[in-house]
Amino acid sequence: MPPVPVQPSADLPAFRAALLDWYDAHRRTLAWRSGPGEAPPDAYRVWLSEVMLQQTTTPHATPYFQTFTARWPTVSDLAAADDGDVMAAWAGLGYYARARNLLACARTVAGEHGGVFPDTEAGLLALPGVGAYTAAAVAAIAFGRAANVVDGNVERVMARLFAVQTAPPAAKPELRRLAGSLVADDRPGDWAQALMDLGATVCRPGRPSCERCPLTSWCAGFRSGEPEHWPLKTKKTERPHRTGTAWVLRDDRGRVALVRRPDRGLLGGMTGLPTSDWTGVAGDPSPPVAAKWRDAGAIEHVFTHFSLTLSVRTATGGGDFLWMELEPALSSLPTVFRKALERAVA
Repeated sequence: MPPVPVQPSADLPAFRAALLDWYDAHRRTLAWRSGPGEAPPDAYRVWLSEVMLQQTTTPHATPYFQTFTARWPTVSDLAAADDGDVMAAWAGLGYYARARNLLACARTVAGEHGGVFPDTEAGLLALPGVGAYTAAAVAAIAFGRAANVVDGNVERVMARLFAVQTAPPAAKPELRRLAGSLVADDRPGDWAQALMDLGATVCRPGRPSCERCPLTSWCAGFRSGEPEHWPLKTKKTERPHRTGTAWVLRDDRGRVALVRRPDRGLLGGMTGLPTSDWTGVAGDPSPPVAAKWRDAGAIEHVFTHFSLTLSVRTATGGGDFLWMELEPALSSLPTVFRKALERAVA
């Protein structure tokens, strides 16, 4: 039988005080976060960081955040940016649909709200590309709203604290309800960030550092002696594998032939190398132009929902393409195309 949790709601003030005191002493210093005693961060910075963090880690997102805020310091600056410039700056942060939504949201805030983000969850949810989590995070951290902010770290803390007997993703509604039961009007932004910091630095996957946790008095997972047992595990499904061909065509000046991908779909609207379709079926696809194509090996790349093997073929020639010098192409193309180009010129 799982341990019966001590309900934090029975002594909510002491529970909250324990976590907030810990946060005051151990909070992470992050590029988008205000320091102790400072005013809440600008909503633009909170929103931008949360969008970037949806598919990557804090260390990986930080230099991107610093680049974006240096180049586009306000949401109105971002709204006025060239689409291609934003897409190039986004390269390496995950699905480019998020970058397109980023621009759509920035332009709505600039055009319809005078460059000021709405200060309620409902208002934030009405913006393009803003989901429940991001709306709650911005409302709580930037505007001090008592919002229920639940990311993966918070879900893990709730699963262990209450010894939740349902595995994710089916457990998500219960984990969200449990987290919501702990929200209060006092320091809602700090509360949200405290839970996230606890999950990121103490209540970690695999080997939680319970000796450093301020909540062990209330934690059913800790009392079980096996806190790593939670969240319950689900059987991982095998990631599908696809194959394709990338063609690296260079002209007599050494420039690289590029194409603009369709607006919809993976890497939509981005500039990239000409490729075949990416399928699970082997074949010999037709190249974009007739030339003396040579085999240059292959590269491997992993997307969120599938892995990919791209055969790389090279040739010299011309045609109706977007032509770019090699070095700018290597620094601006999405990662999968950069890998293929590096293989071709190695």
